[in-house]
Amino acid sequence: MAVGKLTIRAVDALEAPEKGQSFLWDGELRGFGVRIIPSGLKTFILQYRNAEGRSRRIVLGRHGVLTLEKARDQAKIKLGQVADGADPAEESAASRDAMTVTEVCDWYLREAEAGRILGRRHRPIKASTLAMDRSRIETHIKPLIGRRHVRALKLADIEGMQADIAAGKTAKGRGEGRGGATTGGSGVAARTVSTLQSLFAHAARLEIIAANPAEGVRKLAGKKKDRRLSVAEIKKLGAAMRSAERNGEHPVGLAAVRLMLLTGYRISEAQGLQKAWLNADRGYVHFPDTKSDGQIRAIGPSAAQLAAKQPGRKNSPYVFPADVGDGPFTAAKFCLARLCTAAKIEGVTPHTLRHTFGSVAGDLGFSELTIAALLGHAARGVTQGYVHIDEALKLAATRTCEEIASLLNTGLDRAAAEKKVAA
Repeated sequence: MAVGKLTIRAVDALEAPEKGQSFLWDGELRGFGVRIIPSGLKTFILQYRNAEGRSRRIVLGRHGVLTLEKARDQAKIKLGQVADGADPAEESAASRDAMTVTEVCDWYLREAEAGRILGRRHRPIKASTLAMDRSRIETHIKPLIGRRHVRALKLADIEGMQADIAAGKTAKGRGEGRGGATTGGSGVAARTVSTLQSLFAHAARLEIIAANPAEGVRKLAGKKKDRRLSVAEIKKLGAAMRSAERNGEHPVGLAAVRLMLLTGYRISEAQGLQKAWLNADRGYVHFPDTKSDGQIRAIGPSAAQLAAKQPGRKNSPYVFPADVGDGPFTAAKFCLARLCTAAKIEGVTPHTLRHTFGSVAGDLGFSELTIAALLGHAARGVTQGYVHIDEALKLAATRTCEEIASLLNTGLDRAAAEKKVAA
């Protein structure tokens, strides 16, 4: 479709097609126009015939990044080059072919940080996801294949990178600051390949590179995380918590660890929990943004009371505020490690607490679908952003939470009685 002189109003009004792509052409500058795809992405383009009479089309830039007038000026320059016998499309292809992996990675990080690359549900990539992508890029991808030209990459090269990561070639110890140690392993390797596949796919879709060289790579199968705490280990952890509390362990860390076990929340969800999200009297927490998008999650009484009674800190929105600064508490992982050392329990991570919650729910007879909803996996009512929560989910959250609370508190009454007798 062509109009008179292309205007910004016409560009903004252009609606995305259900499939394929649509074009709006400038009626004054022949070959200059804007293209839109189903995701809503609009790009300024130029279509022309080269000296051999072959039809060519090049992308001038994205609408929103490049202004209409600058795109028009670029189109005039390119058409001038065509009139002199040049072929801008060939030059653009040569430029894409010369790009290194590092250059494409830097482009991806820059564009994603600016919110110009859309991820799941056609929304800008989350900051937490981007932070992990950056870590994998800087730690694994750039050191191993960063200098390679994208056009020359083969599947074997990328699978070789994956093997090197799994073998620990990019592993390094904990350095200064808050960052942890970098390890190898099949899980880290596979996730790094996923990041590389994704960023190449974005670059190919936006015509930064000619094709995605990582498409079709076979990723290593990671080890399934099936560690859970046994009944005896939950009791031992509860005893360790009481001992740690008497011996000066950080109270916020203790509370955060306990909340994770009583709810099955991810460590980021527990530590980042805000007071405004908690509806203790109605038995739910409203997470505006999680790994699986916004959710409303049922919460058991003991967990809700634990969160509601936290003293917090003035002017801090967090249930578990940091000791210094405006952010949330972030050391629950280290508190858990100390508790497990004291309790002589091995192989426990924050995810173990999450898996334990789900396993206890299974032991109580709840279905896989119900457990998935409790953990925030399922696409059903509780995870769709509605304030109404299924009563069955409330019951499941309550019974699972109180069962774990009972195990954690095992021996508490006896200890209180012994203390009373001694007094």
